[in-house]
Amino acid sequence: MLGALYAVLSAAAFGFSNASGRRGVLTGTAIQGMAISVPIGVPLFLIAAYVGGELTEFDRFGTWNIVLLAAAGFMQLVWGRYCNMRSLAAVGSNLAGPVQQFQLILSLTLAIVFLGETLTPLKVLGILLVVSGPIVIHGRQAEKQRAARRLAQASVGAAAAGGATAMAEDAAATAKPKFEPRLMEGYIFAFLSSIGFGTAPILVAAGLKDTGLSLAGGLISYVFATMVVVVLLLAPGNFLQVRNMSRQALPWFTLSAVCVWASQLFRYMALAIAPVTVVQPIQSLSLIFRMIFGFFINREHEALDRYVIGGILLSFTGALALSISDEIVTQYMTLPDWLVPLAAWRWP
Repeated sequence: MLGALYAVLSAAAFGFSNASGRRGVLTGTAIQGMAISVPIGVPLFLIAAYVGGELTEFDRFGTWNIVLLAAAGFMQLVWGRYCNMRSLAAVGSNLAGPVQQFQLILSLTLAIVFLGETLTPLKVLGILLVVSGPIVIHGRQAEKQRAARRLAQASVGAAAAGGATAMAEDAAATAKPKFEPRLMEGYIFAFLSSIGFGTAPILVAAGLKDTGLSLAGGLISYVFATMVVVVLLLAPGNFLQVRNMSRQALPWFTLSAVCVWASQLFRYMALAIAPVTVVQPIQSLSLIFRMIFGFFINREHEALDRYVIGGILLSFTGALALSISDEIVTQYMTLPDWLVPLAAWRWP
């Protein structure tokens, strides 16, 4: 249960990070966002490791553990973070989110193949419910967007038919510029970010194996990722971008950076005590959290209706199913005879 709680908190922090990062890339760039978000995590994880008493425990990490944690830092904080920022800038959070759900399938596949984890009927049910929530929400959002476009086209047609073309043109000229998504770029980088986000939990779980030092492990990942970012900033073009960061983007990128750190803190703590097949599906809730936070940060671009609430309830039911062990169900519930063999199913 504690691992599931940490995973939910991680998803919530990551959702807020996406909403604030989306606001940042309206006036900033992906390089700027990554340059701010990664280095900030080093002192924060250093403080957390000190408070948690793990700063003196680094000798418990073997060379291979350090390599895996460093690789996790690169995949999550450099590769995944950069590609995620690019996708947010190109298509926004709502359109990038469904594509990024590929990370769940990738993580579960890698966990079964490399970590020897198994799927149970309760976990399968939980995964289906967690994934169905975002599907319901985004299906509704797409339907509303199509309806809005049809209504806008009908209004323009009616105005033109009534001889109000000039008035319609004046209204269009004074209206706020409409965001036009760059679908090809956005979907490519959303898919690439899902590769980084999907492989990182496997590397973290393997790197923390037999140590339980989640705070020290997070510090290792952040230090290596920061080293990579410093190397990237040696390129004149990248450094110039960061140097010319706008005043509007800086506070949003900074807020996003702190939330990313909090997300990684809870994720490492979750993966230290719970399997990937539990933690990663719950992380899918971040898609819902970022829609909720996006509604308040960018109210004019988001909506919260009964479909969103229904999707939230579906996903939280799935998270609850993932957090309950199969042994508790079989011990405290009397199952029908036909359901007993199904409850005992494991794969592989």
